[in-house]
Amino acid sequence: VLLFMAIFGAAIAPYRFEQGTIPLLVSIPHDGQHVPDEIAARMTGSAREIPDTDWHVQRLYDFAGELGAGVLAATHSRYVVDLNRDPVGQALYPGAENTEILPITMFDREPIYLAGEAPDASEIAARVETHWRPYHDRLAAEIDRLRARFGFAVVFDAHSIRSEVPRFFDGRLPDLNFGTASGTSTDPRLAARAFTVLDSADGYSAILDGRFTGGYITRHYGAPSEDVHTLQLELSQRTYMNEPHPFDFRPDLAGSLVPVLRRLIEEVISWTQERR
Repeated sequence: VLLFMAIFGAAIAPYRFEQGTIPLLVSIPHDGQHVPDEIAARMTGSAREIPDTDWHVQRLYDFAGELGAGVLAATHSRYVVDLNRDPVGQALYPGAENTEILPITMFDREPIYLAGEAPDASEIAARVETHWRPYHDRLAAEIDRLRARFGFAVVFDAHSIRSEVPRFFDGRLPDLNFGTASGTSTDPRLAARAFTVLDSADGYSAILDGRFTGGYITRHYGAPSEDVHTLQLELSQRTYMNEPHPFDFRPDLAGSLVPVLRRLIEEVISWTQERR
Protein backbone atom coordinates (compact mmCIF):
# COMPACT_ATOMS: atom_id res chain seq x y z
CA VAL A 1 0.00 0.00 0.00
CA LEU A 2 1.41 3.39 -1.02
CA LEU A 3 0.46 6.25 1.26
CA PHE A 4 1.00 9.90 0.39
CA MET A 5 0.74 12.78 2.83
CA ALA A 6 -0.81 15.73 0.99
CA ILE A 7 -0.40 19.27 2.25
CA PHE A 8 -2.17 22.36 0.94
CA GLY A 9 -4.29 20.57 -1.62
CA ALA A 10 -2.33 19.84 -4.77
CA ALA A 11 1.10 20.55 -3.26
CA ILE A 12 3.66 17.77 -3.61
CA ALA A 13 3.57 15.47 -0.59
CA PRO A 14 6.64 15.66 1.69
CA TYR A 15 7.24 11.92 1.59
CA ARG A 16 6.48 8.63 -0.10
CA PHE A 17 5.66 5.71 2.17
CA GLU A 18 5.25 2.05 1.36
CA GLN A 19 4.30 -0.11 4.29
CA GLY A 20 6.19 -3.38 4.62
CA THR A 21 5.40 -6.80 6.02
CA ILE A 22 8.45 -7.31 8.25
CA PRO A 23 9.83 -5.32 11.22
CA LEU A 24 12.23 -3.30 9.06
CA LEU A 25 11.76 0.24 7.77
CA VAL A 26 14.20 1.80 5.29
CA SER A 27 14.30 5.57 5.75
CA ILE A 28 15.67 7.74 2.92
CA PRO A 29 15.57 11.37 4.10
CA HIS A 30 17.96 13.11 1.68
CA ASP A 31 17.11 11.71 -1.76
CA GLY A 32 14.30 14.21 -2.39
CA GLN A 33 14.81 16.75 -5.19
CA HIS A 34 11.72 18.95 -5.18
CA VAL A 35 12.12 22.62 -4.31
CA PRO A 36 8.89 24.69 -4.38
CA ASP A 37 9.01 27.53 -6.89
CA GLU A 38 8.70 30.22 -4.25
CA ILE A 39 11.83 28.91 -2.53
CA ALA A 40 13.81 28.20 -5.70
CA ALA A 41 13.27 31.77 -6.89
CA ARG A 42 15.29 32.98 -3.88
CA MET A 43 18.18 30.56 -4.38
CA THR A 44 21.42 30.97 -6.28
CA GLY A 45 21.84 29.27 -9.64
CA SER A 46 24.31 26.72 -8.27
CA ALA A 47 22.06 25.95 -5.29
CA ARG A 48 19.13 25.24 -7.63
CA GLU A 49 21.19 22.32 -8.91
CA ILE A 50 20.82 20.86 -5.36
CA PRO A 51 24.33 19.34 -5.44
CA ASP A 52 24.19 18.02 -1.86
CA THR A 53 21.36 15.60 -2.61
CA ASP A 54 21.83 11.93 -1.70
CA TRP A 55 21.52 11.17 -5.39
CA HIS A 56 19.83 7.96 -6.60
CA VAL A 57 19.61 6.34 -3.14
CA GLN A 58 16.00 5.25 -3.67
CA ARG A 59 17.12 3.59 -6.89
CA LEU A 60 19.91 1.73 -5.12
CA TYR A 61 17.50 0.31 -2.55
CA ASP A 62 14.55 -0.36 -4.85
CA PHE A 63 14.80 -4.04 -3.90
CA ALA A 64 13.85 -3.30 -0.26
CA GLY A 65 10.11 -3.51 -0.81
CA GLU A 66 10.53 -6.81 -2.66
CA LEU A 67 12.20 -8.18 0.49
CA GLY A 68 9.26 -7.04 2.63
CA ALA A 69 10.75 -3.90 4.16
CA GLY A 70 8.80 -0.70 4.50
CA VAL A 71 10.20 2.35 2.72
CA LEU A 72 9.85 5.97 3.80
CA ALA A 73 11.46 8.44 1.40
CA ALA A 74 11.52 12.24 1.26
CA THR A 75 10.30 14.01 -1.86
CA HIS A 76 11.70 17.49 -1.08
CA SER A 77 15.31 18.62 -1.16
CA ARG A 78 17.28 18.89 2.06
CA TYR A 79 17.57 22.58 1.15
CA VAL A 80 13.84 22.90 1.90
CA VAL A 81 14.35 21.26 5.29
CA ASP A 82 16.90 18.72 6.53
CA LEU A 83 14.98 15.75 7.89
CA ASN A 84 18.08 14.36 9.61
CA ARG A 85 18.67 17.34 11.91
CA ASP A 86 17.39 18.22 15.36
CA PRO A 87 14.30 20.46 15.03
CA VAL A 88 15.51 22.77 17.81
CA GLY A 89 18.90 23.29 16.20
CA GLN A 90 21.21 21.17 18.33
CA ALA A 91 24.45 20.51 16.44
CA LEU A 92 24.76 17.02 15.00
CA TYR A 93 28.52 16.84 15.58
CA PRO A 94 29.47 19.33 18.33
CA GLY A 95 32.84 20.92 17.68
CA ALA A 96 32.82 19.94 13.99
CA GLU A 97 31.38 21.54 10.88
CA ASN A 98 27.60 21.13 10.72
CA THR A 99 24.74 22.21 8.49
CA GLU A 100 21.44 23.49 9.87
CA ILE A 101 17.92 22.12 9.75
CA LEU A 102 17.37 24.81 7.11
CA PRO A 103 20.85 25.05 5.62
CA ILE A 104 21.96 28.45 4.33
CA THR A 105 25.21 27.23 2.77
CA MET A 106 26.03 24.29 0.56
CA PHE A 107 28.65 21.69 1.49
CA ASP A 108 31.25 23.80 -0.34
CA ARG A 109 30.29 26.76 1.91
CA GLU A 110 28.77 28.72 -0.98
CA PRO A 111 25.45 30.46 -0.14
CA ILE A 112 22.18 28.74 -0.96
CA TYR A 113 20.18 31.99 -1.03
CA LEU A 114 20.56 35.24 -2.90
CA ALA A 115 21.55 38.23 -0.79
CA GLY A 116 18.82 39.11 1.70
CA GLU A 117 16.70 36.06 0.84
CA ALA A 118 17.73 33.58 3.56
CA PRO A 119 14.81 32.31 5.66
CA ASP A 120 14.07 34.04 8.95
CA ALA A 121 13.04 32.37 12.19
CA SER A 122 9.34 32.32 11.34
CA GLU A 123 9.96 30.69 7.97
CA ILE A 124 12.24 28.10 9.56
CA ALA A 125 9.51 27.22 12.07
CA ALA A 126 6.91 27.00 9.30
CA ARG A 127 9.02 24.69 7.15
CA VAL A 128 9.73 22.45 10.13
CA GLU A 129 6.00 22.09 10.69
CA THR A 130 4.98 21.57 7.05
CA HIS A 131 7.88 19.41 5.85
CA TRP A 132 9.96 18.04 8.75
CA ARG A 133 7.09 17.16 11.08
CA PRO A 134 5.05 14.97 8.69
CA TYR A 135 8.06 12.78 7.88
CA HIS A 136 8.87 12.24 11.52
CA ASP A 137 5.26 11.70 12.52
CA ARG A 138 5.05 8.92 9.92
CA LEU A 139 8.41 7.48 11.01
CA ALA A 140 7.41 7.43 14.68
CA ALA A 141 3.99 5.96 13.88
CA GLU A 142 5.52 3.17 11.81
CA ILE A 143 8.01 2.33 14.57
CA ASP A 144 5.09 2.10 17.01
CA ARG A 145 3.14 -0.12 14.60
CA LEU A 146 6.08 -2.47 14.09
CA ARG A 147 6.68 -2.74 17.83
CA ALA A 148 3.02 -3.47 18.44
CA ARG A 149 2.94 -6.17 15.77
CA PHE A 150 6.38 -7.77 16.13
CA GLY A 151 7.62 -6.66 19.55
CA PHE A 152 10.54 -4.68 18.06
CA ALA A 153 11.48 -2.49 15.12
CA VAL A 154 14.57 -1.85 13.00
CA VAL A 155 15.13 1.41 11.10
CA PHE A 156 17.80 1.49 8.40
CA ASP A 157 18.67 5.07 7.46
CA ALA A 158 20.11 5.21 3.93
CA HIS A 159 22.41 8.05 2.80
CA SER A 160 25.18 9.00 0.41
CA ILE A 161 27.66 11.87 0.05
CA ARG A 162 30.44 13.00 -2.27
CA SER A 163 33.64 11.12 -1.63
CA GLU A 164 35.56 14.32 -0.88
CA VAL A 165 34.02 17.16 1.12
CA PRO A 166 36.82 19.07 2.88
CA ARG A 167 34.30 20.92 5.02
CA PHE A 168 33.43 17.72 6.85
CA PHE A 169 36.39 15.36 6.54
CA ASP A 170 39.96 15.22 5.29
CA GLY A 171 40.86 13.31 2.16
CA ARG A 172 38.63 10.68 0.60
CA LEU A 173 35.80 9.09 2.53
CA PRO A 174 35.71 5.28 2.85
CA ASP A 175 33.23 3.67 0.47
CA LEU A 176 30.86 2.22 3.08
CA ASN A 177 30.38 4.23 6.29
CA PHE A 178 28.26 2.31 8.79
CA GLY A 179 26.93 4.10 11.87
CA THR A 180 25.32 2.96 15.10
CA ALA A 181 25.70 6.18 17.14
CA SER A 182 28.95 4.75 18.52
CA GLY A 183 27.25 1.54 19.54
CA THR A 184 24.25 3.06 21.33
CA SER A 185 21.50 2.83 18.70
CA THR A 186 21.18 -0.92 18.17
CA ASP A 187 21.83 -4.38 19.54
CA PRO A 188 25.60 -4.94 19.18
CA ARG A 189 25.00 -8.38 17.67
CA LEU A 190 22.94 -6.85 14.87
CA ALA A 191 25.59 -4.18 14.30
CA ALA A 192 28.35 -6.78 14.15
CA ARG A 193 26.52 -9.02 11.70
CA ALA A 194 25.58 -6.14 9.44
CA PHE A 195 29.04 -4.61 9.43
CA THR A 196 30.63 -7.97 8.61
CA VAL A 197 28.77 -7.90 5.30
CA LEU A 198 30.26 -4.51 4.47
CA ASP A 199 33.73 -5.24 5.80
CA SER A 200 33.99 -8.40 3.70
CA ALA A 201 32.70 -6.83 0.47
CA ASP A 202 35.38 -7.20 -2.20
CA GLY A 203 36.59 -3.97 -3.72
CA TYR A 204 35.16 -1.63 -1.09
CA SER A 205 36.57 0.06 1.98
CA ALA A 206 34.32 0.06 5.05
CA ILE A 207 34.34 1.65 8.48
CA LEU A 208 32.15 1.34 11.58
CA ASP A 209 31.25 4.52 13.49
CA GLY A 210 33.86 6.65 11.79
CA ARG A 211 33.20 10.21 10.63
CA PHE A 212 29.51 9.40 10.14
CA THR A 213 28.22 7.68 13.26
CA GLY A 214 24.56 8.37 12.54
CA GLY A 215 22.44 11.48 12.22
CA TYR A 216 19.40 12.69 14.13
CA ILE A 217 17.20 9.81 12.97
CA THR A 218 19.68 7.15 14.06
CA ARG A 219 20.33 8.79 17.41
CA HIS A 220 16.84 9.99 18.26
CA TYR A 221 14.91 6.84 17.46
CA GLY A 222 17.49 4.23 18.39
CA ALA A 223 16.56 2.76 21.77
CA PRO A 224 17.77 -0.84 22.10
CA SER A 225 16.41 -1.07 25.66
CA GLU A 226 12.96 -0.45 24.16
CA ASP A 227 13.67 -2.78 21.21
CA VAL A 228 13.98 -0.04 18.60
CA HIS A 229 17.21 -0.55 16.64
CA THR A 230 18.57 2.03 14.20
CA LEU A 231 21.42 1.78 11.69
CA GLN A 232 22.84 4.27 9.18
CA LEU A 233 24.82 3.67 6.02
CA GLU A 234 26.54 6.61 4.32
CA LEU A 235 27.72 5.60 0.86
CA SER A 236 30.53 7.35 -0.93
CA GLN A 237 28.93 8.49 -4.17
CA ARG A 238 31.97 7.50 -6.19
CA THR A 239 30.83 3.89 -5.74
CA TYR A 240 27.79 4.26 -8.00
CA MET A 241 27.64 7.61 -9.85
CA ASN A 242 29.50 10.48 -11.46
CA GLU A 243 29.94 12.99 -8.67
CA PRO A 244 30.14 16.19 -10.78
CA HIS A 245 27.01 17.80 -12.21
CA PRO A 246 24.74 16.48 -13.71
CA PHE A 247 25.22 13.68 -11.13
CA ASP A 248 24.68 10.76 -13.50
CA PHE A 249 23.88 7.30 -12.21
CA ARG A 250 26.49 4.73 -13.27
CA PRO A 251 24.87 1.32 -13.86
CA ASP A 252 28.31 -0.23 -14.35
CA LEU A 253 29.36 0.83 -10.84
CA ALA A 254 25.98 0.29 -9.20
CA GLY A 255 25.87 -3.22 -10.62
CA SER A 256 28.63 -4.18 -8.19
CA LEU A 257 27.35 -2.13 -5.24
CA VAL A 258 23.68 -3.13 -5.19
CA PRO A 259 24.38 -6.81 -4.45
CA VAL A 260 26.39 -5.69 -1.41
CA LEU A 261 23.49 -3.53 -0.24
CA ARG A 262 21.07 -6.38 -0.81
CA ARG A 263 23.22 -8.78 1.22
CA LEU A 264 23.36 -6.18 3.97
CA ILE A 265 19.59 -5.76 4.10
CA GLU A 266 19.11 -9.54 3.92
CA GLU A 267 21.44 -9.95 6.90
CA VAL A 268 19.40 -7.42 8.87
CA ILE A 269 16.23 -9.27 7.91
CA SER A 270 17.81 -12.57 8.96
CA TRP A 271 18.46 -11.09 12.39
CA THR A 272 14.84 -9.97 12.64
CA GLN A 273 13.59 -13.42 11.67
CA GLU A 274 15.64 -15.02 14.40
CA ARG A 275 14.05 -12.63 16.89
CA ARG A 276 10.47 -13.56 15.93
